[in-house]
Amino acid sequence: MVLYTKDLNTKLPLYTRIHSECMTGDVFGSSKCDCGEQLDYSMKWIQKYGGMIIYLRQEGRGIGLINKLHAYNLQEQGLDTKEANLELGFHADARDYTSAIEILKDMKVTRIKLLTNNPEKLNAFDETGIEVVERIPIEMAPKSQNLGYLKTKKYSMGHLFSAKQI
Repeated sequence: MVLYTKDLNTKLPLYTRIHSECMTGDVFGSSKCDCGEQLDYSMKWIQKYGGMIIYLRQEGRGIGLINKLHAYNLQEQGLDTKEANLELGFHADARDYTSAIEILKDMKVTRIKLLTNNPEKLNAFDETGIEVVERIPIEMAPKSQNLGYLKTKKYSMGHLFSAKQI
């Protein structure tokens, strides 16, 4: 799904958020992650400055909702989000950004300002013909319920957070 502001000027770098579905965070407001907050922030940013949000159906870093709930059970036993996915036999992050890149190409977008903390999203644009001219960080204030999750994203998965964030 693509949400975008009217009158997109695809000749200029376009503010873009590629957001992977997180039913627990986006819909139910779970505080175990920062996904819903990131989506809300991105929607406000795009509404203010123009651009688009590409919403990908890649629940649970690509493992699906049921497996994500199994991963939550493993997290309750002490594993972090990455370890839980690996324990279930999945990659730490099985998401694929090919469809987002194809959407941008179909819309004739060649330069973007990407709202992300995830270096894998940045790397996904290598050799695609779409230039990431700027990374816009999305940093939510940590909560006690998601601090471990955010630390895993930063220290184990390489997500780009400022020193003050975590």
